Amino acid sequence: MIGGMSWESSVVYYQLINKKAKELLGGFHNCPNIMYTVDFAEIERLQREGNWKVMDTIMADAAKRLEHAGADIVILCTNTMHLCSEAIQQMISVPFLHIAEATAQAIEAEKLTKVALLGTRFTMEKDFYKNTLVNDYGIEVIIPNEAERTQIHDIIFGELVHGEIKDASRKIYQQIIQRLGDEGAQGVILGCTEIPLLIQAEDVTIPVFNTTKIHAEKAVEWALDMQTIKN
Repeated sequence: MIGGMSWESSVVYYQLINKKAKELLGGFHNCPNIMYTVDFAEIERLQREGNWKVMDTIMADAAKRLEHAGADIVILCTNTMHLCSEAIQQMISVPFLHIAEATAQAIEAEKLTKVALLGTRFTMEKDFYKNTLVNDYGIEVIIPNEAERTQIHDIIFGELVHGEIKDASRKIYQQIIQRLGDEGAQGVILGCTEIPLLIQAEDVTIPVFNTTKIHAEKAVEWALDMQTIKN
């Protein structure tokens, strides 16, 4: 696992993968895993500067370190930084599970065809995430308007990555999700691994796709499938 973006959600990843392993295997089982944690201060600065070339290098290096440490698969514990997924995949020889791929499969399983996407401004406005859903799965994606995108982004970086959970911010997200639902979204992707710290399924009236949970649990299932094939 490449973590630290932010560590608040990386903690949740660690909990989820171990709970899923115990659920599937029972007994005293957990998930053998390695996490390489980057310094989010550096990543946040590079994001603001738009220096994705350097971030490609950092993410690819982290992935290679994990492979050298013995990882059989690699996951990136953040949505936004999947902008670097191509650089990661070019650097490693072990499989890489893309978070948008796992999320699209979960949406497809629910037979939904139109969803809203919430996340950082990068995730909402760039195509790296939406393209997987649209091109590979035929799922229509709508995003909040510009003012809403600013609110969502600012709450993520101003509060959630610091572990600050505020009722006022939850209400803002609820209002945005409600409007997108009225616009035809059949479900909503919580496309930032910090958003599930704020929004739960019971907070809104349309189905929620918690990308942190989806990604972490799919990684365990994927790893176990690979282990079965090897054996």
